[in-house]
Amino acid sequence: MSNAENQEAPQAAPAQQQVQIEVDDTHVVAASYANFCRVSGSPEELIVDFGLNPQPMGVPKSPITVTQRIILNYFTAKRLLAALSMSIQRHEAVFGVLETDVQKRVKLPNR
Repeated sequence: MSNAENQEAPQAAPAQQQVQIEVDDTHVVAASYANFCRVSGSPEELIVDFGLNPQPMGVPKSPITVTQRIILNYFTAKRLLAALSMSIQRHEAVFGVLETDVQKRVKLPNR
């Protein structure tokens, strides 16, 4: 056998596989609902505030109380963006496009 015959063919790069990550959610203190979200940040991190807007139509008459604040580095924020985008695309594929403009979703009675 020649040297060329003894050498193994180069292996193709393995396909990327999804890895299942085990998550322990037994320490979740509480789940809460939010219909308001504000994003602010610095060069190092993003701050995402969540709260409940009791008046989702128009400009709220009283301040919106922020009940949850999540601080993320930009790498985690980008992964969150991708995960949320994929989830919304799947939802819209089944149920239709989500309209984020409340005024366009509201159907006023005919007068």
